[in-house]
Amino acid sequence: MAGRVFMTADPHFGDERIIGYERRPFAGAAEMDEELVRLWNETVDEKDRIFVLGDFSAWGQEKNQELLDRLKGEKILILGNHDRHFTPEEWRKMGFAEASAWPVLYEGWFLLSHEPLYLNANMPYANIFGHVHGSPQYRDVSPQSFCVSAERTGYRPVSWEEILRGIREGAGTAVTI
Repeated sequence: MAGRVFMTADPHFGDERIIGYERRPFAGAAEMDEELVRLWNETVDEKDRIFVLGDFSAWGQEKNQELLDRLKGEKILILGNHDRHFTPEEWRKMGFAEASAWPVLYEGWFLLSHEPLYLNANMPYANIFGHVHGSPQYRDVSPQSFCVSAERTGYRPVSWEEILRGIREGAGTAVTI
């Protein structure tokens, strides 16, 4: 795969409740799903790789397979708390190139996880995560972290270059992506 790398978290496809919980600007799950698919496919090309850092979908296997067939790119899932009703093997059968129940070390220094991980200033790692949605208790970006929850990224996947730029700059609590 020779394309770019993108990351996203918490799309919650098919989950009507997330709209109210997170004040998402959609009338219902069908509208949300279509907008998430549109933004994903506008951003990601077929040759790109996209990491989904958890809470992909509330749908069943058949609907998930249809959804994954519609989404561009090579898709890799780090299971979130709402993805555990299927095993990593089942997620792969639905269309993910890979699925992991555990955080993944990427490019030697970046811990990709669903939930934020504790990192102190002396650790050489950075954590890319989701799970916290729009909670003000967590920063969007710091020198050691980057949150890719859908609410923080305009419901669009974020490029690896944008993530690295944010971490390098150690941006504050309001990052416009």
